[in-house]
Amino acid sequence: MAAPDINRSGQLEIFVRVIEAGSFSAAARALDMSPSAVSKLVARLEQRLGTRLLQRSTRQLQLTPEGCAFYERGLRVLADLDEAERCASAHAEPRGRLRVNANVPFGHHFLLPLLPAFLARHPQVAVDLVLTDEVIDLLEQRTDVAVRAGPLKSSSLVARRLGATRMMIVAAPAYAARHGLPDDATTLLGHNRLDIGHARAQSGWPVLREGQVEVVPPGGNARASDGEAVRRLAVAGLGLARLAAFQVQADLAAGRLLPVLEHANPGDLEDVHAVFVGQGGYLPLRVRALLDFLVENVDLGRPLA
Repeated sequence: MAAPDINRSGQLEIFVRVIEAGSFSAAARALDMSPSAVSKLVARLEQRLGTRLLQRSTRQLQLTPEGCAFYERGLRVLADLDEAERCASAHAEPRGRLRVNANVPFGHHFLLPLLPAFLARHPQVAVDLVLTDEVIDLLEQRTDVAVRAGPLKSSSLVARRLGATRMMIVAAPAYAARHGLPDDATTLLGHNRLDIGHARAQSGWPVLREGQVEVVPPGGNARASDGEAVRRLAVAGLGLARLAAFQVQADLAAGRLLPVLEHANPGDLEDVHAVFVGQGGYLPLRVRALLDFLVENVDLGRPLA
């Protein structure tokens, strides 16, 4: 039997650290090594594998297709090692930096209110949080967990469902006083319909008309980058908006917004998932801890903010 290569796991961990940190110098600082030593170890790994894993430039590092596949599988290997150590030690706890990306409405109404409790439960975890309604590439953005609304495209990502939210059309009392409210799909076309300025799986507003679903396109004098910005425009009386029910629940209760065309609401739901890189149980403890925490604490019918 050939002698084992004791450096393989170390090279793999350094490679993963370089990808997560975004540069050799940042990874070197985190590992308390020199940038040249980190660079040489990654070059040695590429030489052993016989393929280039990274495209290097003065500005950034970019994964090659082979590097992307190796990084994804490497995460599973390291997570498996973490799991083996956890099973051997009753005192192992989640630790390390957790990079999270969430759509803006979910972030404001659930993730931000829950984050203090999560960090109190896991004091050795640090969270980097980005809120955006744009769909990102988890590997390219070096993200551990992303929360996405709507149908999921087929990919190598794994998902855990957090629930589903009902969609509804709303308007401010001030808008209703100036323009009235629509009573069917036809009159809806005559109103200012605020839009979200990024690609969505559902590009129009489904409305029931004589038992059939008719999709009315958004069309107005304003669009915004995320759902929370659109909600604020609606509260200000600019126009109608179609949003998740959890986003507008507090506004409806306070009278800041009114439900519109509820008799013609088809009752469609928008699923919300936490997605991540990995297969089966091969997850870093910090990632598994966040996923379990979200499943335990998120109730899309009961927003926290």
